[in-house]
Amino acid sequence: MNAVHPATAGHSITPVRLRPWVENHQVASFFILTFVISWSMWGLFYVTGESILGYAFFAIGGFGPMISAAAITKYTGGSVRQWAGRILRWRVPARWYLFAFGLPVVIWTFINLELALLGQEIDISLLPGRIPVALGTFFLVLTVGGGLEEPGWRGFALGRLQQRLSPVKATLLLGFVWGLWHVPLYGALAPILITTLAFFYTYLYNKTGSVLLVILLHASITPANDTLILMPRQVHGVTDIVIFGTVLVAAVALILMTRGRLGYDSRSQG
Repeated sequence: MNAVHPATAGHSITPVRLRPWVENHQVASFFILTFVISWSMWGLFYVTGESILGYAFFAIGGFGPMISAAAITKYTGGSVRQWAGRILRWRVPARWYLFAFGLPVVIWTFINLELALLGQEIDISLLPGRIPVALGTFFLVLTVGGGLEEPGWRGFALGRLQQRLSPVKATLLLGFVWGLWHVPLYGALAPILITTLAFFYTYLYNKTGSVLLVILLHASITPANDTLILMPRQVHGVTDIVIFGTVLVAAVALILMTRGRLGYDSRSQG
């Protein structure tokens, strides 16, 4: 009997064992690969600094969820075309476009009102100068920024999680991982607000099945948070608490109004 070299044996066995594990743990595999791609690229950005190469690493890191979703779908024998089709699904009722664009405006209007009631200086005259900045941020997030995370988080992971967990539990888990992924960008507190925001993304995705709509929501929320708090000087402690509290109350209201379903219909998921 011929002896099998250990190194050769390892190379022949490992792929056979890896594929079934990935097939049976697609979401976990997606999470792992996403963090490996994104955090390694962002690490290289911090090492190389603000240069063309550094910004290239930074940009690639932002595409980690999309790259991972496509890779896991392909590796497990799924249809990349079907997965990508949800990114382009635009034929949905107009009210969901209003939701994607209007929700951030409503929430951040309340935030400004609450800050004013707390005695903070709110200057409405800042709005005309902030709107062009908000629009610029919107198009940046829509085309090359955070909005293109959504084919991974919602387009890949959410539906699979909801097959095993309730919509609320699936959103809590996905939201926390999504927030944790942002820690190198926004710090250790990122998972708190981002987990809460995830409920609106879940609801919109469940009601439309469209990744495009959650990309639009993502592209709307980011500039609202960055530019639509109309304070000449932000007091971060107070502002952060008001933002989180308002978003939390809105998320709880959404959960109660949908009786925890968050728009989920198992017949429309796939």
